[in-house]
Amino acid sequence: MRKITFLIAFFFLAGMQIVQAQTKVVSGKISSAEDGGAIPGATVVVKGTTIGTTSGMDGTYKISYDGAKYNTLVFSFMGMATQEIEVGAKTSIDVNMAPSITELEGAVITALGISREKKSLGYSTQEVSGDDINVVKNENFVNSISGKVSGVQVKANNNFGGSTNIIIRGTTSLTGDNQALFVIDGVPVNNTNTNSSTQRQGGSGYDFGSAVSDINSDDIESINVLKGAAATALYGSRAANGVIIITTKKGNKSVKGGANAIGITISSSYTVGIIDKSTFPKYQTGYGAGYGPYYSGGDHPGLFEYDYDGDGNDDLLVPTTEDASYGEQFDPSLMVYQWTSFVPESENYGKKTPWTVGANGPITFFNNSNTLKNSVAVNGGTEKSSYRASYTNTYQTGIMPNSELKRNNLGFNASHTFAKGLDVSASVNYANTNTTGRNSSGYSNN
Repeated sequence: MRKITFLIAFFFLAGMQIVQAQTKVVSGKISSAEDGGAIPGATVVVKGTTIGTTSGMDGTYKISYDGAKYNTLVFSFMGMATQEIEVGAKTSIDVNMAPSITELEGAVITALGISREKKSLGYSTQEVSGDDINVVKNENFVNSISGKVSGVQVKANNNFGGSTNIIIRGTTSLTGDNQALFVIDGVPVNNTNTNSSTQRQGGSGYDFGSAVSDINSDDIESINVLKGAAATALYGSRAANGVIIITTKKGNKSVKGGANAIGITISSSYTVGIIDKSTFPKYQTGYGAGYGPYYSGGDHPGLFEYDYDGDGNDDLLVPTTEDASYGEQFDPSLMVYQWTSFVPESENYGKKTPWTVGANGPITFFNNSNTLKNSVAVNGGTEKSSYRASYTNTYQTGIMPNSELKRNNLGFNASHTFAKGLDVSASVNYANTNTTGRNSSGYSNN
């Protein structure tokens, strides 16, 4: 009987990103040392943690963290030299990034799925490892490419479970389609998001994500971004905007004459997304719904006067259909019919209540988001065969109450060498996503 060696690796990754009320807040702008232009998509990370952010289109950033424990920020961008800056008492740090003289070396995966030395290729390519993608767990791995590849612009969608637009070298297109083509283990995949034609024209609708956003980041071995025309020739006009080749993880063959090997990898991560409510508009609390003194000519022109209960006396009614907040001044001595008075399920149905500001304003409606991700993968092989099977469960709560995303990913791949130069491989990936409370986007009259 052949001896089987079990190689078990256990990794527990807990990316707890919690910002307390008393935090250190640092902001600034990231610019190019060559021309002074803003650098969008640069990564800012608190050293020693997984807390990070990226710069906006104007190069500005803002990051919050526990200043009592950590004092160093790491600024990085593909093609630029990484900088580590001690914060100290500073609350504003502007960074000028200079080009890096280091180029990526080693083997890359070409459009044919063949591993070749990068220096032997006749076109431009840049590689990002799966480990770099998973430094900070993201529900959509495409967002993690931001700031890691030069010439690539990532437009993250903040909608719950939405897609991400990624553009290589340029933002204009006569056809309106400037998305890069994704190729996953040799199979082309379109990154176009699933939505209605009304939303694509700027109207209201829902962004249901894309096939690319369903990929499990824990299964990614490497990402190669191909920019040259020669690199995209095999995929025709679909690759006119560049190609992003994703290579998934594979099983390991055993050495000749050695024992078969089985590896098990388990990972778990938990991330908290904090809403900076200090950026919200300030809401006044002195006046209620309405557009001013236009509703009646009596003592309370900001309210309707109408005999609602039929007792022969006029009652005060709030203009509940108005979206402005410059109506009658709040006065707890006034008893009025508010919107809850007209809802049969409300305890105030048909009742007058004091005219006071609501206990909860718009800002209190939103919650912090939470993401829990658990993965398990088994891989192994013999001298001629290899396999890998994985399962990942993702659970995420959104910023709106009762919103959640549940995703299950299953993956399996196997390969076998029949003869020298004759290898056969196959892979299967399955993703099931269920979302509740997805927020809409675009413009509507509602």
